[in-house]
Amino acid sequence: MIELRPYSELGGAHHGWLDTRHHFSFAEYYDPNRMHWGNLRVWNDDTIAPHSGFPRHPHRDMEIITYVRKGAITHQDSLGNRGRTEAGDVQVMSAGTGIAHSEMNEEDETTQLFQIWIMPDEVGLAPTWGTKPFPKGDRSGSFVTLASGIAGDEGALPIRTDARLAAATLEAGKSTDYHIAPGRKVYLVPATGRIDVNGVVASAGDGVAISDERLLKVSALDNSEIVLVDVA
Repeated sequence: MIELRPYSELGGAHHGWLDTRHHFSFAEYYDPNRMHWGNLRVWNDDTIAPHSGFPRHPHRDMEIITYVRKGAITHQDSLGNRGRTEAGDVQVMSAGTGIAHSEMNEEDETTQLFQIWIMPDEVGLAPTWGTKPFPKGDRSGSFVTLASGIAGDEGALPIRTDARLAAATLEAGKSTDYHIAPGRKVYLVPATGRIDVNGVVASAGDGVAISDERLLKVSALDNSEIVLVDVA
């Protein structure tokens, strides 16, 4: 089953400095049919104005992945970590027993990012944070795992949940496959461009909820950047 969730039909809000779209129920947006997808709980599409952002606030017992699409985001937290994550790169925060952090756009340009929350396999663990550059060239033509809690996904940022974040860049006319293990689900969003997923066409920002499929054939109708989460 493949369900297209058009960008224009997502929940969201405008806060002046922040334009956000919610693929799942979040904050003041509530849809009982869009509470989660497997253990994927949140997928927000955020556009953050220059020299603004999320001031320090707390989290606990959640795996939080930030995929930067444009610009950069600067992270600072109660563990003493500070780091700048640029477009195409990923940061992971395992909130565990509790962490407070800020995510600020300190740039002179707009920042666009996906904020993805996945429920952990185990609660009450110590909080951690990490970031890693993943040059887009390394993802040209096929999916590359960027963050994962699945055994065998070496080189990816670790997360403490049975899930995988992968991304790919495809030139127009090119295609790639993604294999799905039995019983798992995938949620896929084109960050840019327009793609065909097993006959379903999705444009930038659209959500594609996938279950009961074993093989995805993803074809780029335009130059595209694609992000997916594979969950239990």
